Amino acid sequence: MSSSAPRQLALTSAAQILAMGLWFSASSVVPALRAEWALSTQGTVLLTASVQVGFAAGALVSAVANLADRLRPERLLAASAAAGALLTLLFPLCGDQFWLAVLLRFGTGMALAGVYPVGMKIVVSWFPNSRGLALGVLLAALALGSASPHLLAGSLPEWRTVLVVAALLALGAAALAVLFVRVGPAARRSPPWEPRYLLTMARDRRQRLIAFGYFGHMWELYAFWTWIPAYAAAASKASPGTVSLLAFTVIGVGGAIGCLLGGALSDRFGRIDVALAALAVSGTCCLISAFVFGAHPAVLGTLLFVWGLAAIADSGQFSAALSEAADARYVGTALTAQTAIGFLLSALTIQGLPVLADAVGWRAAAPALAVGPLLGVIAMVRLRRTSLDQISKSVIN
Repeated sequence: MSSSAPRQLALTSAAQILAMGLWFSASSVVPALRAEWALSTQGTVLLTASVQVGFAAGALVSAVANLADRLRPERLLAASAAAGALLTLLFPLCGDQFWLAVLLRFGTGMALAGVYPVGMKIVVSWFPNSRGLALGVLLAALALGSASPHLLAGSLPEWRTVLVVAALLALGAAALAVLFVRVGPAARRSPPWEPRYLLTMARDRRQRLIAFGYFGHMWELYAFWTWIPAYAAAASKASPGTVSLLAFTVIGVGGAIGCLLGGALSDRFGRIDVALAALAVSGTCCLISAFVFGAHPAVLGTLLFVWGLAAIADSGQFSAALSEAADARYVGTALTAQTAIGFLLSALTIQGLPVLADAVGWRAAAPALAVGPLLGVIAMVRLRRTSLDQISKSVIN
């Protein structure tokens, strides 16, 4: 491993922390927006889910065009962070123009498609042999960055300030990336344009099962992250400031610990087993959430913290596993395609969960997220069998 690798991991992770605050910059101030803009539940859901759909659209365009493999990753990351920052700065100027606000959030999601997947490609190029922990560090940065608007919302007096601060931090990420972030020695030269690589991924059983496991993970993760304030507020009757602090702790602190723990364990025990364990724990937390609803704050907080830890602990394992299974020339394309479909799926659960909660209450709605981890477990069990079969054949031969 090059002596520059830890430094580049730190720099890329710092850029992720600074840029990913754009993601929840608007949804973290939803109570204020609902009051000032008279938003309905459907409007709130649309405003929140538009980021996911925008990310999926941007990632699909990037995957088909092989942008993450054919452009200089650090420049793509910088340009994307800067574009997201500009769109976020424009958001407070929308006034009562709701559809303009939705378009700006959609554009912000598209811009972030050039931040997170590209960051994974950069990290993999520096850590070809220990990418589990390295990607765990990057995912920990993503969790902290994504949670940061909740911390800002709990400490800043005005919702517009939250978005302005998030945008300025993203501009800092762009400057950091263009000035200091570089790809590693394991990066391949720009390959020829190959839009059909997505079909190659779909035909390969190993890549396909990894992707299916990731989709189950994404069914749960962003709906959990998006609506944890609403669930916690209903379950505990806590003040908005307390709920914001709890959301930051669960998403940022718990998520960061889960990413680091999952990454370290996966390099030692394997991606499949760690992903299986994380999916099983987070799925169990989904189900238990119905029983701790209204419980003592310590009990509720503990369950949510463990849930936040487990819900993202497997994310880095899916990325690391896919980067190992994919054609080395198109690792960026493979990672971008997987995240594109996963985030598009997450948009469905983000939209559906509050509608279900309006019908049956948050106590009964939250356990519906367990469907994703269950399907993910099935995919990982099949992947394990595939891997064992391949080992057996290589021993026999």
